[in-house]
Amino acid sequence: MFTKYPCGGYHKGCGAKKGVGFGMAYDRTAMLKLLRPAMTRILTPLGRALVGLGIGPNAVTAFGTLGTIVAALIFFPLGRLAWGALVITFFVLFDLLDGVVARLGGKNGSTWGAFLDSTFDRVADAAIFAGLILYFVARGDTLMTAVTLCCLIAGTLVSYAKARAEGLGLTADVGIAERPERLVVALVTTFLAGLGVPYVLPAGMWLLAAASVVTVVQRAMAVYQQTRET
Repeated sequence: MFTKYPCGGYHKGCGAKKGVGFGMAYDRTAMLKLLRPAMTRILTPLGRALVGLGIGPNAVTAFGTLGTIVAALIFFPLGRLAWGALVITFFVLFDLLDGVVARLGGKNGSTWGAFLDSTFDRVADAAIFAGLILYFVARGDTLMTAVTLCCLIAGTLVSYAKARAEGLGLTADVGIAERPERLVVALVTTFLAGLGVPYVLPAGMWLLAAASVVTVVQRAMAVYQQTRET
């Protein structure tokens, strides 16, 4: 049973999971362990206000996703990278806020909410990279267009590999580039590029493309190892 926790994510348990890929353990929630409690405290007053207005966590999730899509597909193609990254970061916080609203509203989430949250996350991620692809297309940079397209495709495969493994009763919680890491790298490098820092955005896209492909391979190997053990 999936449960929506105050940290903003749906999980099959309250603890951070660790997986082994190529002989290395990886804590997939390590990056956000310190950030989430602090952000939850900051967002609690807003969450309480939304609950008072009768707004539920699914509506918060949908609003955050819509805001991300609009910002990515407007700011990035126009070259407003710094503004786009800042606005998207604001809407990404709704991924934490929906969990706060669920807790304050006395609802711990549902299977439908878990499906909706995960699906909207994929849509938001695709919009971010689609916006960056349009940015590179507008500048005639074919190479970086292809690299960013690789980021989009490989990132989708990272999520699909995990979902498919769980559908088969297996696990694939391994990899060096989970969604939080990909978002941080993409948004930070885009913001810095918008401030005029040279080469940072291409470097970030190359890093994400390579890390995402490695993560897909790590998850495939993890599933393969489990199938050999059964």
